[in-house]
Amino acid sequence: CIQMAKVKYNRISSKTQHLDRQEADNQEYDKVFTDVASGKNTERSGLKAMLEYVRDGDELTVESYSRLARNTKDLLEIVERLQEKGVVLISKKEGLNTSTPTGKLILTMFGALATFEREIMLERQAEGYQARREAGGSVGRPRKEADKAFLNAVKRWRNGEIQAVEAIKLSNMSKSLFYRMVKEMGL
Repeated sequence: CIQMAKVKYNRISSKTQHLDRQEADNQEYDKVFTDVASGKNTERSGLKAMLEYVRDGDELTVESYSRLARNTKDLLEIVERLQEKGVVLISKKEGLNTSTPTGKLILTMFGALATFEREIMLERQAEGYQARREAGGSVGRPRKEADKAFLNAVKRWRNGEIQAVEAIKLSNMSKSLFYRMVKEMGL
């Protein structure tokens, strides 16, 4: 006889964030999956492993539905996969349980609101960039200037003294930036 498993999924977006709050009750679960990755897409190893692991009758708990996905489309696709497998989703923060019709409705509404909120934030960000450009300011990361280390490394590379890999390392920049600057400067 196969028993139902209590499964938990935790996610934070970056290593600078902390899992403490989400992990506080991990001992209550049979299996816990964790990701340190953005929720922008569903290409997360912990999420994939959890979706592979869960089976009919299991109960999946998340701190918040936003830990599963950042947009309605992804959230609903994940919930649909869970439902196809016969897995109940419980979201602690929102007090949702997808085994109930009300839980399904509320989850859909919350997902739509989260998407709306993110789109508004991106719109405001774009407006801020536009205002900064109109005021003559710059947007984004400041351009890296060609310093002595870069120029010396390129010279040594072009003279055959060192390989490109070493020149890039000595320049303290990414491969793509190194080659772009070499091209832009006609070196």
